[in-house]
Amino acid sequence: MKARFKDFDFIGLFLWVFRAVIIVLVIWGTIATIIDNPYTSQNWTDFVIFGIAQGSMYALIAIGYTLVYGVLFMINFAHGEFFMSGIVTATAVFALPMSESGFMDRHPLISLIIIAITSIVVSVFIAVLTERIAYKPLRKAPRLVPLITAIGASFFWQYYFRGLFGSEVKPFPLVEELQGSWPLLGTQILKSHVLVIIATVIMLVGLNFFIMRTKTGKAIRAVAEDKDVAALMGIDVDRTITITFATGAAMAGVAGVLYALVFRQVHFYMGFVPGIKAFTAAVLGGIGSIPGAAIGGFFLGMIESVGPSLFLQGLGIPAFNQLKDVIAFTMLVLILIFRPQGILGERLTETKA
Repeated sequence: MKARFKDFDFIGLFLWVFRAVIIVLVIWGTIATIIDNPYTSQNWTDFVIFGIAQGSMYALIAIGYTLVYGVLFMINFAHGEFFMSGIVTATAVFALPMSESGFMDRHPLISLIIIAITSIVVSVFIAVLTERIAYKPLRKAPRLVPLITAIGASFFWQYYFRGLFGSEVKPFPLVEELQGSWPLLGTQILKSHVLVIIATVIMLVGLNFFIMRTKTGKAIRAVAEDKDVAALMGIDVDRTITITFATGAAMAGVAGVLYALVFRQVHFYMGFVPGIKAFTAAVLGGIGSIPGAAIGGFFLGMIESVGPSLFLQGLGIPAFNQLKDVIAFTMLVLILIFRPQGILGERLTETKA
């Protein structure tokens, strides 16, 4: 009898019970919300559209995490600061002066192009500088060392940009051409959300072409597969790793512009929460998988937008609309417990030496 209890997997049983409780609560809350029916079909459409737009930004940031992990097997927790650095600089140096002078009202397209290019260039510069100074010397170090270094780099860039541009929240200027909405499916979709979704699709298609069809993209895939063999084939591994960081940072720079257009606030600390959520999206989709990062970003954005109204309201939780961050981080914990390889990730088996 004792031997039977000794062999029993109590931890596995607890995890299955925990999973069942979560599923029951989600189903219970969803059914209660549907029966109560507090929202119109237009409200649900608005939730879905906002979720897609928000998920688009998460997807662009998550790709940076998954690219770096795919090549170096490292979680770059400074990636949120690459996202922050570009748009904070572009706002302080160009967006606000152009808005005050009236140039943005007269030439909105040119203004957005200047802001986007500045954001991308600064994000790429910060990423390459961090990789060269902080990460490159640690290529052969144990994995925990670059992880701790990444956390340190994150704090460094946060307070560097706080000292450079101040700690106050800067309002991103209104772009008159992006104000208002267009009719769609019986509701109104904001022009800014349309821009976010279209820009994200273009960036994802362009990234797929770059990774799958270009010589540099093939080099990135080769280095991700085996660095030593790639070096023997004549690939400059260090240069390829730098390009990988730059590619992820460029996507984050674009995401920063889209984030500013939607939420209209930039500050030195703005990279932390979107960065963690993008990491959650990357883990959800399967860390190391570019399609997985995109799918995880869209899925997380939808859950954050629809989840509080669909799951939590039916459970009678007060102030449920303020708990979207809780949903995101709870999802991260659940993923790490029940499917750590993610949606498109492959389960790896450990082999004994």
